[in-house]
Amino acid sequence: MTTIEDDLLLDGNAAASFLADLLPFDVTAALATCDACGRSSPVGGLLLYDLAMGAVLRCPGCGALMICVTRPKGVFWADLRGVRILRVAVTSFSHAHPHDGT
Repeated sequence: MTTIEDDLLLDGNAAASFLADLLPFDVTAALATCDACGRSSPVGGLLLYDLAMGAVLRCPGCGALMICVTRPKGVFWADLRGVRILRVAVTSFSHAHPHDGT
């Protein structure tokens, strides 16, 4: 890694507020399995390269790209091709079905 890359490197927790506008749950606690090496890590533990247009999250084990989220002109573009499985623990459920109007 170069010095510039080292300066940009954070953990996935730093992306929490950016991703909160996209997802209705705390994504940093979600468990993501790397499609390249099979390692499971909380999204908050992924390696974050926080760039001007969005966030690039890489596997802390093998460095493979797992999640890339950008927001040009207020529209989110999310690429999760590097995530084999994203496991989200839901602590409470609404009994109303989102499509039944209740």
